[in-house]
Amino acid sequence: MRTKFAVFLSLLSAIALAEPAPSDLIANPSARTTISLDGTWNTVVDPFETGISARFYENRKPKDESDLVEYSFDASQKLKVPGDWNTQRESLFLYEGPIWYQRYFSYGKRSHTRVFLYFGAANYLARVWLNGTKLGEHVGGFTAFNFEITDVIASGENSLVVEVNNTRHADGVPPLSTDWWNYGGLTRSVEVVEVPNTFIQDYSVQLTKGISDEVTGWVQFNGKNPPEKAALAIPEAGIRQEAKLDASGRAEFRFHTQLQLWSPENPKLYRVIISGGEDSVIDEIGFRTVETRGTQILLNGRPIFLRGISMHEEAPFRGGRAFSEEDDRTLLGWAQELGCNFVRLAHYPHNEELIRLADRMGILVWSEVPVYWDVDWTNPATLENAEAQLRDNIARDHNRAAVILWSLSNETPVGAPRTNFLKTLAGYVRQLDSTRLITSAMNHTEASGPDARRLSDPLGQFLDVLGLNEYVGWYEHAPEDADRIQWSFAYDKPLIVSEFGGGALYGKHGHTGTRFTEEYQANLFEHQLKMLEKIPSLAGMSPWVLMDFYSPRRFLPGVQDFRNRKGLLSERGQRKQAFYILQKFYREKKEKQP
Repeated sequence: MRTKFAVFLSLLSAIALAEPAPSDLIANPSARTTISLDGTWNTVVDPFETGISARFYENRKPKDESDLVEYSFDASQKLKVPGDWNTQRESLFLYEGPIWYQRYFSYGKRSHTRVFLYFGAANYLARVWLNGTKLGEHVGGFTAFNFEITDVIASGENSLVVEVNNTRHADGVPPLSTDWWNYGGLTRSVEVVEVPNTFIQDYSVQLTKGISDEVTGWVQFNGKNPPEKAALAIPEAGIRQEAKLDASGRAEFRFHTQLQLWSPENPKLYRVIISGGEDSVIDEIGFRTVETRGTQILLNGRPIFLRGISMHEEAPFRGGRAFSEEDDRTLLGWAQELGCNFVRLAHYPHNEELIRLADRMGILVWSEVPVYWDVDWTNPATLENAEAQLRDNIARDHNRAAVILWSLSNETPVGAPRTNFLKTLAGYVRQLDSTRLITSAMNHTEASGPDARRLSDPLGQFLDVLGLNEYVGWYEHAPEDADRIQWSFAYDKPLIVSEFGGGALYGKHGHTGTRFTEEYQANLFEHQLKMLEKIPSLAGMSPWVLMDFYSPRRFLPGVQDFRNRKGLLSERGQRKQAFYILQKFYREKKEKQP
């Protein structure tokens, strides 16, 4: 009789051999004709999950005064979209469960046009109905999804109903327990997107891996009558290439050219036009290569040190889920002020506009999916969920030069089921995108001597870049102990110290040995930076964390108050002493960089 783990291993083998199913996302919807559905929506809170049996999705009105209908979207309370419900209404701050969203919108149908409903994100399970017809469901709180509504949308008024349920599950991705707030709702924009009957579903245009003067690309069409050829043009560079479509509607390009290379110092973007038949899409794309050589990370063939910071998608000043351009500019602006050329976007895919802004600002990106702590490693559905989130994250952002690292996980326990799960994810990512580097944030190390620590996590063999979360001076030892610690690694690969740090309440002062004071945090950073500089394989760092953020695990009254206080800035943007310690270190590091 085979064990559950043995059965799972056989499933992993089958999955590893299978060709990844393509994402059904429409690439670059902002380049299309769109109708925004952002704004004020009607909502019904449904803590006992009665909405399905009561058929809320029909948005039924009483036929007369005697007709019993025990809900009313029109008379209900309102919520703004995009946005989380937790910070919009005090009574919903701790709420987990389903909330039903509804809004009306007008539409004029046109011939030769297909219509899609596009969601930037909804946390966590979303069920969608248009005019009483179910369009489908989506699982995952941070990836985009869309449904075709060509045959469902009506000329005139339409009623859109979405049930969003942020209930946590043991087999979910992320799992039951996290260290960030479980913001529920339609947290990113909702749009109606129009495309031709046969349209460009997706495309990729970038430099061939390791080759700075060759462009590789492909275009995928969706529709019954694809054109014979597709064209790729970069007018500024005088480039126009054509390629024939194969039977699946795909065309591939490969050609030599000389382009200005994208980098943090020169974030050059080219206007790229993809066309074929009746469709055309315009994008702004940067061209760069990223690879490793021994313990170095190479950008455009040259070693680079990643001066980074970790950050959550938490809105500065107002709190809650960040979603606006103002939020994005503030967060990335603070990172640049700190001296960063790199951000680790923890612990889930952040919004698309922030990635595009990073492209324009010249900030490199570590992009992660929420395989966090201890997920259900032997559950095929959990693996499928993780793969789907990776697939759609890559489909959305694979043309962004800023993204150089796909991260599989954060702080997962060492064990055979976990390692096989993540090995499968690593293979899956390489099938989808072989041009970027793969990493994970690992935190299980062992003592290799009185003052020595070693990272030998078996996951490291499947990664291009090692990520290390360590909290010397906060969760173990005193800050001064860092001066004696020597680090070693089982793999000859580049290392990013993806987390280190400690908590401090802005304005709380005291001795360097007093927890939660700015002085303690600053002292910790001083000793950490000295320790890390002694690591020969160190290729970058992203200390924890840019800004204080909401977390349900942080209870200490008067200090934490449901916030993780490890930020270098407060939620109000107030700079703590450690901010200036790291800023000085990064300025000196930049001056030494060739």
